This record gives sequence, C-alpha cells and structure tokens, in this order.
Amino acid sequence: MLPTLDERLTAAAQLVRPGSAVADIGCDHGKLTAVLAASGKFPKVIGADLRPGPLEKAAQTLEHSGCKDCAELRLGDGLSVLSPGEVGTIVLAGVSAQTTWEILEKAPWVFAKDGPRLVMVPATRHSDLRRWLWQHGFALVADRPVQAAGRWYAVMAAEYTGETYEPTFTECLFGKTGEWPEGEGYAAWQKAKLPRFRLGVPDGTPLAEEIDGLLK
Repeated sequence: MLPTLDERLTAAAQLVRPGSAVADIGCDHGKLTAVLAASGKFPKVIGADLRPGPLEKAAQTLEHSGCKDCAELRLGDGLSVLSPGEVGTIVLAGVSAQTTWEILEKAPWVFAKDGPRLVMVPATRHSDLRRWLWQHGFALVADRPVQAAGRWYAVMAAEYTGETYEPTFTECLFGKTGEWPEGEGYAAWQKAKLPRFRLGVPDGTPLAEEIDGLLK
C-alpha cells in the first residue's frame, strides 16, 4: 500500500521530470521515494539520507509499498551520493533554504546548462532561496504555493541557465506564486510578516520604501 503524501510532497512529485532518473535527497521515511518508484515514470529512483535510521525506515516504506526493487537507497551527505549526469531531477524537500543552497554549492556539476532540474520545498526563508537561485544563474520554472498542516510552503522547480539576475525584495517575497489560484493566500501570509521585519530596516532606505509600499 502506497503512503499518502501531503500537499507539499504531492506538488513536488508533480514537478519531477518524467522519463529520467530522480533522486530524493534527504528522503527521511521514504514516502516520496516510494510514490515516485511506484509510478513507473522514471528509469531510476534514488532515495538518500545522511543518517542510517531514516534509511532503514525508508526501506520499510518501500517494502510495504511493494516497490522495494524499484528504488535504490543510498547513505551519504547531500549530493555526494550522486554522479554528475546520473539524474534528471533532484528533490530537496524539508530542509532550510540555507541548507538547500549549501548542498548545491558542494556539487559544481549542478551549475550546468542541461543539468538537473531542482525541485525544492524549503522549510523556511523562501525569499532567500529565490534570491540565491536568481543570483546564481537559475530560472524558476515553477513556484507553487501550497498549504500543509496549517502553514504555507513554496514548492519550487528551477533549472540552470547561467543568466544571473538581481531581484527586488518584492520579487523574492512572492516569486511566481501569483500564477497559482493559491497565490493570494500565500501573498497575505508573506505580507503579515512584514511589519515585524520592517522594524529592523533603517528609515529612508530603498528597502524601507519598498516595504512601506507593500504595507500600504
């Protein structure tokens, strides 16, 4: 019996490139790994985690799902478990924005045209991850707002183009979430955090003016 995915992981699964191998990095209990493996859409599915405990649970999840032979589990740190060009999509779900880009920075082969698609669900600091992606030559091909367990997440898919971009604060705050029906709710949630953030921004600066404009 396949595990049920929450809204975050369901959206992430929909953004994986079909027809090429996929790696679920930080697979935890292996729910997403199992669903991807059972779908039959990918020639290879790799689930990886830094710790043995979650991998043991992931192995149990695969067995209970009847797809133990359809996925490979690997123990290791970040993308060190992969060879360059081995997968068409890398999923990084449930870690912070900073952990996400630190994992990517340790794998230079990710920064290549026709490289892997990155599917990310940052647990925190969505705006900072968007800024990092644009500043490092990635284009957002999807930026989907979803609600899970009473809070908002942004499920992002990015591909490397090599074209760097310096975004505004507003662009980082909302990304491309406005393209989705849920974008209005996500925007309201992001705006609700602004008054507190504004307290730490000096008056008269361009950032202060931009925030004040959003709050109006």
